[in-house]
Amino acid sequence: MAHTSPGGPGPPPRHGQRWSAFRASPWWPATVLVLILAAAAGLFAGSYTYSMADPTPRSIPTAVVGAYRHERGRAFLDGVERALDASVKVHPYPTVERARAAVEEQEVFAIFEVRDAGRTVVLNLSSASGASVAEVLGGTAPAVGRETGVAVTVRDINPLQPGDPRGLAIFYISLAAVIIGFVGAIQLSVHARTLTPLERILFTLAYALLGGFAIAATVDWLLGALDLPFAESWLILALTLFTSGMVFTMFNTLVGRWAMLPTWGLMVLLGNPSSGGAVSWPLLPSPLGLIGRWLPPGGSVNAQHTAVYFQGHQHAFPFLVLGGWALLSTAVFWIWRHRHPGGREKETGTAPAGA
Repeated sequence: MAHTSPGGPGPPPRHGQRWSAFRASPWWPATVLVLILAAAAGLFAGSYTYSMADPTPRSIPTAVVGAYRHERGRAFLDGVERALDASVKVHPYPTVERARAAVEEQEVFAIFEVRDAGRTVVLNLSSASGASVAEVLGGTAPAVGRETGVAVTVRDINPLQPGDPRGLAIFYISLAAVIIGFVGAIQLSVHARTLTPLERILFTLAYALLGGFAIAATVDWLLGALDLPFAESWLILALTLFTSGMVFTMFNTLVGRWAMLPTWGLMVLLGNPSSGGAVSWPLLPSPLGLIGRWLPPGGSVNAQHTAVYFQGHQHAFPFLVLGGWALLSTAVFWIWRHRHPGGREKETGTAPAGA
């Protein structure tokens, strides 16, 4: 009868033992990350393609003044609605001045000024309200005018700045603030792990203020792409950076090392495509156009857009969105700060007083 020598090979490991060894090895988190990154790549491409590749009019609020009740005027407006699949929502105003005030308040995107018993229409576009919407209306109205026998004149009453002909610069600076905001918080968690909770909040605020200044100074003073109302734009960018950083810090407190997943999903996959920066909200899929205004990227784009192009007509809502997310994230982090993976007491192995 053969006997296995004490120094010989033992029985092969069972399946459960191999799985346990794999879970304990560095291959397990690496494999999980490979799968997550592959899924994130597909979701990233899909979310931006779904939102921006084929912008389609869904609900474009416009103003109409003048002789729009005459037969030709009604025929023209009906033709515009048919051409855009009934996505144009026309609101009558008693005077051109009242309609222009509605444009300044960003309640409507254009004004149809119907003259000469409907034989002439002046389309007053506002490219600053939304370049993609202005492009759609500016291309549709003259074609409908030719079909209905109405002479259409198109003019831009609120054009974009020369350095921003496509209206994308605000989206880019807001995107930079969002990305650098949570990347900064990630770097603090890696390279300044021993910061106390209060120190972590203060250093997040510090890089938010400096980063906001750097973005505004680069775009305005260095490149001249936008003529910014500097102090207001700096404040918006700093608030965006701080909010984004605290959102990651909140998720790092709640879910630990996987905090990047909900942060990326909320801020990048969902928030940026639905912000209205690259494609105006009337051309976004309806759920995104609604949800985006309540997320930090949408709040940042809306506040910055009004500051640059509609000075004196700033709204409180985008600041409430940014401030609300900043307050929520900071409160969650502070209340459950003992769960955050950083802190000096965790590095030294000593428990905080009263624990």
